[in-house]
Amino acid sequence: MKMGFGDKEGALLHDLLEHATGDIVLRLNEHGFIDQGSEGLAALGLDIAQMLIAPHLADLTSGSHTGLIKRHFDAAMSSEDASGWVEFPTLHCEHRADCSNLECRRWFALNLRRLVDDTGAVNGALGLLRSVDRVRKLEDELFANALTDPLTGLVNRRVFLGRLRGELQDGTGGFLVLLAIDRMRALLMQYGQRTADEINWGFAKFLEAMALPGVELAQLDGERFAVILPGVTQEDARHWTDDLLKTFSSLALPSSGKSPRLTASAGITPLANSLDSTMREAELALVMARAGGGDQLALCGGAPASRTREGIANCNAVADALGDRKQHR
Repeated sequence: MKMGFGDKEGALLHDLLEHATGDIVLRLNEHGFIDQGSEGLAALGLDIAQMLIAPHLADLTSGSHTGLIKRHFDAAMSSEDASGWVEFPTLHCEHRADCSNLECRRWFALNLRRLVDDTGAVNGALGLLRSVDRVRKLEDELFANALTDPLTGLVNRRVFLGRLRGELQDGTGGFLVLLAIDRMRALLMQYGQRTADEINWGFAKFLEAMALPGVELAQLDGERFAVILPGVTQEDARHWTDDLLKTFSSLALPSSGKSPRLTASAGITPLANSLDSTMREAELALVMARAGGGDQLALCGGAPASRTREGIANCNAVADALGDRKQHR
């Protein structure tokens, strides 16, 4: 379908493009001089409305890049195909038009398409100027989001499992702690997603403040967090986790009768055996703690010598119960 835009539609499209992407739109004459430019052009020190002589496209940069832009323009004017992108540094920073500091220069990518009138004559070109720095920043943010939870900033499940696998292979010992805020689903249903996000963010910051040196923190999903305590004893792991739960419960007391009382539960297991069995034991321990009413911790797994008969019975009972639930679904 061919779309024919008039001046009003073109102006609106121009405005949408600039504000949605941050790109700068240029209208060039057949010699490469800038007839029109979007508002972002002024940030580069070129305010066309205040200039008696229109600037040339090559005035956006200097040195060897001037020749590069001229060749890029000539190639675009001689072909109907897209010219591709060419990158170059600008001369001016956003804050001072006469700034020559290399660190203030911004890199841009330019793409040109020639304009042809009704007679077939080439009478100029349209250009799109895109900030390379902004694109790189967005790419870095996307890369970080692939490794971390965008809300809390903690590493996500995939990264955490890789680090946990490394700890298990090292064989230095320690404990894995899984934590969850009690009744999180009910809080979400009653107070909404925004409040739930605030609670998760606050709990993540609380974990970072309470974390021992050298521990690994992660957010596994919307309501569960994980902590690796390398090289600690069972007593130390239980003491740290118990202190964490009590501190959180005391800090999260409601300011009024209408506010919910926030508590958390924890499941602990030694760093032993395989990745799957370690995660399974920690998840079973967390189920036990939450089933007890919350604000509790439970221990599952480990070498036979470190297990208690009661602990084995409890963990196995939870595992059997979960298996029966899956079979009846």
